[in-house]
Amino acid sequence: MTDTELRRAVSGRVLLPGEPEFEQAARPWNLAVTQRVAAVVEAADAADVAALVRYARQAGLTITAQPSGHGATGDTDGVILLRTGRLDELTVHPDERWARVGAGVMWGRVQAEAGAHGLTGLAGSTPAVSVVGYLLGGGLSWFSRRYGWASGSVRAFEIVDADGRQARVSAASDAELFWALRGGGGDYAVVTAVEIDLYPAPSVYGGRIMWQGDRTREVFEAFRDLTDQAPPELSLWVNRLQIPQAPPMVALDATYLGDPDDGAALLDRLGKIDGVIADKRGVIAVADLGDITAEPVDPSPAASRVELLTGLDDQAIDTLLDEPMDPLLNVQLRHLGGALADPSEGAAGAVAEPYLLYMFGLGIPAVAAAVAARQAALTARLGAAVSGRKPYTFLAPGETAAQAVTEESLARLRELKRARDPQAVFRANFPV
Repeated sequence: MTDTELRRAVSGRVLLPGEPEFEQAARPWNLAVTQRVAAVVEAADAADVAALVRYARQAGLTITAQPSGHGATGDTDGVILLRTGRLDELTVHPDERWARVGAGVMWGRVQAEAGAHGLTGLAGSTPAVSVVGYLLGGGLSWFSRRYGWASGSVRAFEIVDADGRQARVSAASDAELFWALRGGGGDYAVVTAVEIDLYPAPSVYGGRIMWQGDRTREVFEAFRDLTDQAPPELSLWVNRLQIPQAPPMVALDATYLGDPDDGAALLDRLGKIDGVIADKRGVIAVADLGDITAEPVDPSPAASRVELLTGLDDQAIDTLLDEPMDPLLNVQLRHLGGALADPSEGAAGAVAEPYLLYMFGLGIPAVAAAVAARQAALTARLGAAVSGRKPYTFLAPGETAAQAVTEESLARLRELKRARDPQAVFRANFPV
């Protein structure tokens, strides 16, 4: 690859190592990850993506697409990093309840435009993640207990294949690729846009309640009791928090997709737990879902580990509460179940496990080893409660796509990869 050849092949901006702005353009979302790439290409449009793919195929090079930099692993030496931020078209069709979303569009923008029509996409906890990247990994939404994986809302993908050809992929036009792209990652094509269903959301009730740390066991037990009977419209997450320079705290995050009075009644028990520091429950605009957990919207160094749990018995709660937490900042449980447990028509598959455990710490050199050790210790202590499976979008550096899908699905994905991209023009963050 030469500077001249690559710049001649595409019309978008090309940045090479040593040039001004290269480091910024190549930076992943997780600043704990070192991402070395041969070049960064900021595609001008879908045709430009196709031109880049044709060039890479002819030159024997590999492309990795990262709309926002989420999910980067650092396994990118010699790879061309494709940024799709300029593919930013968003068209909402409120009457038909669907939207066309370009590969550069973030969830916050979709939610703002859909919410103005009393609709919602199946967004996750942060507005700062790309719609396309999230859907390729399945997408775990606040509303997945009601509607399943967010990838199940996809009507069609617009893609560039390994030959550099543009196509629209649906269940009718290419059933196998359509299946793979709904939760199997982006190892088979570059997605330049997606068509997704939108869902009625006349009102959403929820928010965060926070207590003093001495109420942690009471809140965790209330969380377990509530999730035993929760309707699919109700999603609950509980957090054991240890924020630097602050006392221990516990928080419960909730959304209810329905009448606010019904949501408040379902959570009535929580108001009877003393020691409340803050209670931000109320009616929420779908554009403001990110305010519930207030996750960072700018890149930062992070070290997370996720496990799916087969249950939440007394021993599991004892392990999560009695084990030392330091240096972790958050030990979180998310309730799954509902429609997530139903058969899935995409590669993400059904989720039998009723809970997700998320362990988060800072990914800075001073504490990175200790964070990883604490995550490993908690996982080991939970024993058979840990299933070993992990959602694709929660995979961390060092983990593999094989941990996100069944053996049967993995074999199917690998066969598709061999058939559609035999020269390995594409490399997902977590290749199959």
